[in-house]
Amino acid sequence: MKRLLEKELIFGRLMEISEPHLVERYNRALSSFGLPQTSLTEFSIDMTGFSPEIAEALGDPLYLDPNAVNRRFIILSPAQENLPVVHTSFSNTAALMHQFYQENKRAIHAVTIRDVLYGEIEEDVLKVEDIEDLLSINEVKFKVLSADDMLGKSDELAALSDRLMTVPNAWRDDDMLNRMVALAQQTGDIRKNALVPDKVVFRHQAFWAGHFGGVFVFVDDKATTVISDPAAPGFRRSRPWQVSYIALDDHKRIYSFLADTGRIETPRRKWIEKSGYLDHRTDMSLQWLIGRHEPETDLSDVDSIWLQTWVHRNADLVRRDGTYPFLQTARRQIAGQGEMAMEDVAARDRFLLIRADPDHPDRWLTNQLISRLVPADFVSRFVFDKQGFYEHYETFDDTFRSFVVATLAEMYLPDKKALRRRLYGFRED
Repeated sequence: MKRLLEKELIFGRLMEISEPHLVERYNRALSSFGLPQTSLTEFSIDMTGFSPEIAEALGDPLYLDPNAVNRRFIILSPAQENLPVVHTSFSNTAALMHQFYQENKRAIHAVTIRDVLYGEIEEDVLKVEDIEDLLSINEVKFKVLSADDMLGKSDELAALSDRLMTVPNAWRDDDMLNRMVALAQQTGDIRKNALVPDKVVFRHQAFWAGHFGGVFVFVDDKATTVISDPAAPGFRRSRPWQVSYIALDDHKRIYSFLADTGRIETPRRKWIEKSGYLDHRTDMSLQWLIGRHEPETDLSDVDSIWLQTWVHRNADLVRRDGTYPFLQTARRQIAGQGEMAMEDVAARDRFLLIRADPDHPDRWLTNQLISRLVPADFVSRFVFDKQGFYEHYETFDDTFRSFVVATLAEMYLPDKKALRRRLYGFRED
């Protein structure tokens, strides 16, 4: 992982915490979770407050994610909203956190001036033992606390203020007035600074869960679809009258589901040529083939001419693999006819030609699923399925790892939004 760290391809864009008062606040949150305080004076955190350095020191990568459910969070600054989530068991953790930050912006800003916010994204499930546990999660509630009890003090001051305004002669109660002054000195003017988050319940929509080797859950108006390893506990047994189940290796049914529900764009000349999508898939497939069969080959300086020469020199291998000839045929058909007749394409190969509909709400999750089914495209895997990418990266030969890191650093990091816009059609602010 050293190369990934050096290029900030893992644990990148995190917030450095080194100010003593922030370290102290973080430690109070850890103590509130029943965890040992850290002796580190510097560490970095992501959107949820997860720190890779503290995880390493504790020897527990799940210190904020016990049982991989009911995710904990620690908020030291509202600026955390713009950070990535680098460790999660649910793909929608970042989306839920974004919603929480957006809906409670004023309260988060006011509290973190003086205190740390921490808590859990609570679900009704305490431990995931089968697919039914995942399907039972319909909404989540943010249980929010503060180390100095700023939220409780704000609530108390609000109640006393109401009593002062509504109870006759309450202004004669010196003890109450003194308590109000003491609370106001700590909370400030609660009429101007909302300290209590007022939006804490959010819907739990389509998601990927890291349990049982990875489970995709897609939610439509009248149907729920689960795509996973059929060996996952509860597969086809949990709510079979309500839920459709598709095995992760059933490419034909997965494609039909994505197409029938309008989640994908099939290959048409307009977006294919504009995006350079097939060129990208072709390069990825060839580089992957070379990396598997000639792992000692340094791909860092190869160009299109070198690749074409390699294809001719290894014609039998390329033909047996089949990906490159298929993509060349698809390119010619799309250029000539404007589209590809997908019914004539082998089910596995269809995923080489499609991408998520960029206007569909599930576009990120759909692209994550597609990237899992096209492992040769390590760029798409990194963009949409980082945890899957990191697991896959560990299986690469050392020379190929160097090439992968260099490619991502050059192709994706300089302008992530531009690459997502060009290849996947994303329209982002």
